Amino acid sequence: MANSFNNTATYAIDFGTSNTVIARWNAVTEQAETVKISGLSQQIANNPPLIPSLVYVEDASQSRVISGQTVRDRGLDLGNNSRFFRGFKRGIGTEIQGFLPEIDGKTLTFEQIGEWFLTDIIDRLSESEQSLDSLILTVPVDSFEAYRYWLSEVCQSLSIEQIRILDEPTAAALGYGVAEQELILVIDFGGGTIDLSLVQINQQVKSTQGFILKWGKKNLGESSSQKKTTARVLAKAGQNLGGTDIDNWLIDYFASSDGLPKSSLTTRLAERLKIQLSSQTEATEVYFDDENLATYELSLDRDRFEQILQQQQFFAQLDELMTQVLNQARRNGVEIADINSVLLVGGTVQIPSVKNWVRQYFEASKILGNRPFEAIATGALQVAKGIEVQDFLYHSYGIRYWDRRQNRHNWHPIIKTGQPYPMAQPVELLLGASIENQPSIELIIGELGTEMGGVEVYFDGDRLVTNKLGSDTMVVKSLNDRDGARTLARLDPLGNPGSDRIKLLFSVDNQCYLRVTVEDILTQQVLLNNQVLIKLD
Repeated sequence: MANSFNNTATYAIDFGTSNTVIARWNAVTEQAETVKISGLSQQIANNPPLIPSLVYVEDASQSRVISGQTVRDRGLDLGNNSRFFRGFKRGIGTEIQGFLPEIDGKTLTFEQIGEWFLTDIIDRLSESEQSLDSLILTVPVDSFEAYRYWLSEVCQSLSIEQIRILDEPTAAALGYGVAEQELILVIDFGGGTIDLSLVQINQQVKSTQGFILKWGKKNLGESSSQKKTTARVLAKAGQNLGGTDIDNWLIDYFASSDGLPKSSLTTRLAERLKIQLSSQTEATEVYFDDENLATYELSLDRDRFEQILQQQQFFAQLDELMTQVLNQARRNGVEIADINSVLLVGGTVQIPSVKNWVRQYFEASKILGNRPFEAIATGALQVAKGIEVQDFLYHSYGIRYWDRRQNRHNWHPIIKTGQPYPMAQPVELLLGASIENQPSIELIIGELGTEMGGVEVYFDGDRLVTNKLGSDTMVVKSLNDRDGARTLARLDPLGNPGSDRIKLLFSVDNQCYLRVTVEDILTQQVLLNNQVLIKLD
């Protein structure tokens, strides 16, 4: 089958907490290139076109919003206006503590804001381009199933032939165009998250399309007899920590030292100071408070900036993540000296002290950072060219049971973090009835948080804040705890306690779906055969 990639209008979107990047494949130059959309994109010297991830809700009842750079151009981000949203990506798929805003009689969720933002830029992209056949979306490496499920739901309403998703760090490794047979550590540090991913790039003969959210009629792959570049993820770690947190820390500092009020405008000034300190040793911004008729001169140098980061345990958190990913690497037989290149991605990696932190682990000759904004979007396009991504599960998954000793529900792991997929062998579990005359087998599947604890998300005034929980706190997200989704199979005859009644065989296929086979031990019948339960992360 001939390669139809160059005849297909293929785009990739890197939806970020602070900025969003769009890239397309240029069939003439056979290169990936970033896309500028009038009214949405901003063009800053030495940077590709960036779409600020901002939304202003004009009319919630009519789903009418203003997105991107237009929000800033109209000054809609300067006041404490409940219609203005920034950093909303961090709230998607999380349980928000506190009250969600109500606008035009409609209670808004971050999922709704995110959907409006994505559909707006995709609609504007469709209007400005001749065709849009294939779309690739990137996701943070530590995103929970709820985020990916939300993304897939948004995609189903789009009139696009084919839609796929790919981990952001893997896309970045491909976007930097690294040599074959190399071990690459990607440090993706943006506005909302930091993701570390060790990726191995090599060549093999195998055909795949990656994880497809939506199939169209067009085949974008190459012939299976041709060589495929493979991006295999060996280790990864991530956390909700990014440039937005640093902006908030700076605002807290100036509020304490100068009495600066906390607002959308002062947050933007703090962001400007942070950006200036990436290229100069001192930065100054002036703020005029029109309510109190007071003027503030905000000054910050790199030394004081680094002290603020130290006080927030910033570098300790980075060290913790690096330790995680290097320990995973060692379990796969990879030592730190074996890593060929370190790729820096995202706006936060441009902070000089972050670069210095990376140099504590790796020699300067291995560190590449010349494509921090566009590497993810341009790299994602490589998947449509026939690149295969081999991955493993970032989270553990388990089933809920009643813990009689602790007199509460608990979770029994069935698939643990680090499990490669597709699985070579299924996980077997034997279960008995829990009550007399039990008519059916019900299971609640949960996505288990990391051993380090979880993250809570809450409002501090008009700021959306994420806070890391203690290491003794396990965050679990139920994936099927709803009517009609818990029941696996009916028992005939009815089940009774005292002996094992069913055998469950769990497996994960090549598209990351959790499947189960259910065998009735009493009747020797197969009640379910390789049935899909849920899409995993």
